[in-house]
Amino acid sequence: MPSEFIQWFPGHMTKAIRMMKEEIKPVDCVIYVLDARIPRSSINPSFDEIIAGKPRLYVLNKADLVPQTALNKWIGYFSSLPNSACITSISTKNSDGKLISVLKDLNKEKIERYKSRGIKKTIRAMVIGIPNCGKSTLINSLIGRKKAVTGNKPGVTRGKQWVSVDPYVEVLDTPGTLYPDFSDQKKALHLAFVGSVRDEIVDLTFLSQQLLNFLKENYPAEFQLKYGEAESIDYIAKKRGFVLKGGAPDSERASKAIINDFRKQSFGKIILEKVDE
Repeated sequence: MPSEFIQWFPGHMTKAIRMMKEEIKPVDCVIYVLDARIPRSSINPSFDEIIAGKPRLYVLNKADLVPQTALNKWIGYFSSLPNSACITSISTKNSDGKLISVLKDLNKEKIERYKSRGIKKTIRAMVIGIPNCGKSTLINSLIGRKKAVTGNKPGVTRGKQWVSVDPYVEVLDTPGTLYPDFSDQKKALHLAFVGSVRDEIVDLTFLSQQLLNFLKENYPAEFQLKYGEAESIDYIAKKRGFVLKGGAPDSERASKAIINDFRKQSFGKIILEKVDE
């Protein structure tokens, strides 16, 4: 793998980190949104110092895309961390209520302390996560209407948005932010696979070949069902009729197709990172 396959930290992410530092003081707790396909790579070390000491509710978003057994292990892991809880992504109104309930339970001591003084405490939670992990979608689900801006590309949320999601709960959406240093290129690959890094800055041919290698090794049955005995991008290009003038395989078009196949769940439920790896 190239030593610097991915290196991307645009200016608005630097501003996002600065904004988080400025806004963290009145925040009671953190809603840490993770992509369930890459829980480990969804943890941004840049956040550690900023949110130190704050209760954390980890939300494994896009949970319907991964095998339940692997998901349960990650729920157990994050739930076992000090001063933390973990739930899966929101899909129904009942689960909206569960998130708010767990959030209040995480802040129970503070709520009771204010209650003893005759004050109804409003919990203020900062929503954080990497690009394209589903933060804004989560907030939209909580408030039941489109108030936060969403998009299917990283880097959509840019500004400061405090939103009331319950009479006693307010959340602050923050821009998706990546690491300033991609020293772990395996994590960088995983982020690129799920679209948390812009495709425009990535060598898609290299990325798609790495994805094929991963799927063939870890999900051989699913791989064979989709691609048969494919060994390379060129093989898949020819099989799909992606050819250039003269009959040469169109590897660029095939690369994009392979990545899209993964993102559209053509291989079924896939998780890229397991707790015990």
